[in-house]
Amino acid sequence: MLVKIRPGAELTGAERELVECLRAYPSTGLALVDCRVGDRRLGAVIVTPRGITVLEVKGFRRRQSGLLTTTAEGSWQISDSPLDLDAEPANGLTDRVEHGVHAVRVALEQALQDSRHVSGAVVLVPYRGVVVRPARTTLRPGLDVLVANTVDAHELRVYLEGFSAGPREWTIDRVLNTCATLDVAEVPTRAELAEDGFEGSRPAPKPVAPQVRAFSEPAPPPDPGRRGKLVGMALFAAALLGILVVFVVVGVALIQDSPNPRPMSDTSQTTTTRAPSSATPRKTECWPFQRDC
Repeated sequence: MLVKIRPGAELTGAERELVECLRAYPSTGLALVDCRVGDRRLGAVIVTPRGITVLEVKGFRRRQSGLLTTTAEGSWQISDSPLDLDAEPANGLTDRVEHGVHAVRVALEQALQDSRHVSGAVVLVPYRGVVVRPARTTLRPGLDVLVANTVDAHELRVYLEGFSAGPREWTIDRVLNTCATLDVAEVPTRAELAEDGFEGSRPAPKPVAPQVRAFSEPAPPPDPGRRGKLVGMALFAAALLGILVVFVVVGVALIQDSPNPRPMSDTSQTTTTRAPSSATPRKTECWPFQRDC
């Protein structure tokens, strides 16, 4: 990583330790140590191809080891003991780094630059050989606490690789504009930035091949089998036969119908002939001494 220190800067022991860690860091980045933004002094401003992070660097007054517990309100402890820093108490460190992030964002916005990918962290540098765990924790979204020194800088490297998930938009020109915006006295050259790994221009987006839908012609209908052909012919013959029968019935009806039908009056008059009666005479019963019997 490319490291630039402000001329005339008076670095603390923890800041000098951080400079050694950053110079040994193999990835692309520009560290502006003892950076001044307005009237605010920042421990370091690190620019990577994916964003910017503001670091507050603090060392210990004495050897302290154990489990680190932090809160956003400022109560930081190591194994139930208050954090003993060499410059100032831990109270207010969260606000200090948050104010530093805000100052960088305001400066970028005033220069009409993107200020979205700006984060912040507090870097605690313990004495060499002292173990402090956990080596990384999160205070608030975008604000972290790291423990690192030249003996164990693993968590610092992991943080610098992943503190921002933005695209690789910080090119050489953008880094130079950021340095001018932050009023950096020791500005790196284009050759130094290119040698460190910064790209000369924003990488072109990968072309996306248009999706072409392949339209296939509909498959021809299946060829009916011999049995299907016979059934079709039989149905067709039955239909023709039915039509022929209908025509025959209609023709017969027309032929049998008389062209001069009789009127209804002729058909309604009927003659009735009374049949002769062949009744036999009734036998009369005669009594004695009856006359005419």
